[in-house]
Amino acid sequence: MREMLDEKLDRFEHLESQMSDPDVLSDSSKMAAIAREHGSLAKLATKYRRFKIVLSEIEEVRELAESGDAEEREMAQEELQSLLAERETIWNELLDMTIGGEDANRGRCVLEIRAGTGGDEAALFARNLYEMYKRHAEVKGWKYKALESNPTELGGFKEVMVSVEGEGCFRELQYESGGHRVQRVPETEAKGRIHTSAATVAVLPEPEDVEIDLKPDDYEVERYAASSGPGGQHVNKTSSAIRLIHKDTGLVVKCFEERSQHKNLAKAIRILKSRLYDYFQQQEDKQRADTRKSLVGSGDRSQRIRTYNFPENRVTDHRINLTLYKLDQVIAGNLQPVTDALIDHDRQTLRSSMGSLD
Repeated sequence: MREMLDEKLDRFEHLESQMSDPDVLSDSSKMAAIAREHGSLAKLATKYRRFKIVLSEIEEVRELAESGDAEEREMAQEELQSLLAERETIWNELLDMTIGGEDANRGRCVLEIRAGTGGDEAALFARNLYEMYKRHAEVKGWKYKALESNPTELGGFKEVMVSVEGEGCFRELQYESGGHRVQRVPETEAKGRIHTSAATVAVLPEPEDVEIDLKPDDYEVERYAASSGPGGQHVNKTSSAIRLIHKDTGLVVKCFEERSQHKNLAKAIRILKSRLYDYFQQQEDKQRADTRKSLVGSGDRSQRIRTYNFPENRVTDHRINLTLYKLDQVIAGNLQPVTDALIDHDRQTLRSSMGSLD
């Protein structure tokens, strides 16, 4: 963890120096991106900088505490106890701020929801999840905006991508990555039998422009005509739909929500950057066996993380064996009890793995 915090502080101080660089100051878009990233790191970096200062002061005071002068030794002992208490407080705050990995404090992310097994019912469940997150975002005061969607005739979603922006959004929503299972009587089921369907959720941290250097030569752009809207009522006649193919990784992004080719391209690039950032982070995680791998917020999308049982009004998070008989409240957007339990689990796991500061 200390290595990660050192990297964050180095990055923060590098951005600080860039903000006074004449070349950066003359480029408003680059300056804005650097300022956003600098702001997102500020709280963590300044706290860690204070932590390092306290460590240095502790070493100095410990030397004074061994002084031959009794009065000086007594004063040093009093100051040492105060510094040790401050060190403990700051360290606990740093642990809480870094729960969920290196991207915990990002204020922007991309939420991808896809229908899984279950046909129309799975697509309707994907819409339920979309609306659940939307209402939760409204309560939290986060901005929530659909980037791309593929609706069905019955009003469900085969897939939908959303941008979320606001303090703490990625730290909390990252726990939603994985497989979600629903057990209920579908609206399309006349005989009243309970069906099981599924959807998958992926929550990707959205990088700043300065973090992912994506050049036009790095991807292919394909333009084509596509239908938009449920059932394809609005047929795109101007080939404004966009497909991006990243040459090195093979990642593909499609955007056809907007009637403007320019807007679809901008959205596609934004989504591609998030997927690239996530791709490179996953590559790093495979090479590095760190604490985050033991945490529930690691975001394994192949893992079934939660079951929503409507007949029993029950929601169960399988990662921490949490069961709440409040499904009606959760699906209405009150995710906080589930999120708080997951964060607390990670907090306890992280603290026990870190051991004592001494």
